[in-house]
Amino acid sequence: MLNALIGYYSRTGNTKMMAKAVAQGVKKEGLGVEVLPLNKIKPKDLLRYDLIILGSPTYYGLMAGEMKKFIDESVKYHGKLSGKVGGAFTSSGGIAGGGETTILSILEAFLIHGMIVMGEAGSYHYGPVAIEKPDKKVLTGCELYGHKLARLTKRIFAK
Repeated sequence: MLNALIGYYSRTGNTKMMAKAVAQGVKKEGLGVEVLPLNKIKPKDLLRYDLIILGSPTYYGLMAGEMKKFIDESVKYHGKLSGKVGGAFTSSGGIAGGGETTILSILEAFLIHGMIVMGEAGSYHYGPVAIEKPDKKVLTGCELYGHKLARLTKRIFAK
């Protein structure tokens, strides 16, 4: 069975809500999925998953320091994540709060690891962004995002 990790850092619970919605979409494609707060994940754990989706709040247009530290520590496994599918999402304090740059900073790290990322022609080009508490539209977008990434993962790893 293909496995997915939805890892997140959340102080207020907004990013956690998004993580759960992303996981619902992944489950619809039949992948095994774990939704874990960042403090319950070690960088070596990433090796066990086919699909890795990380969520972080936006702080000054970038991912939270805790997420950056985690990604920095993943350098020990550089090259070993190559070919896995990756995605990212964020919660932000305002419309021009840097949500897209936060997602892009996570996706850049995934690309450097050799991972596969997928854009979206619809409303969330890089990945879902919530402004403050995610509303129904955002949560639906998160679920759809998880579904699309899981479907891509199945296509890539089809036997």
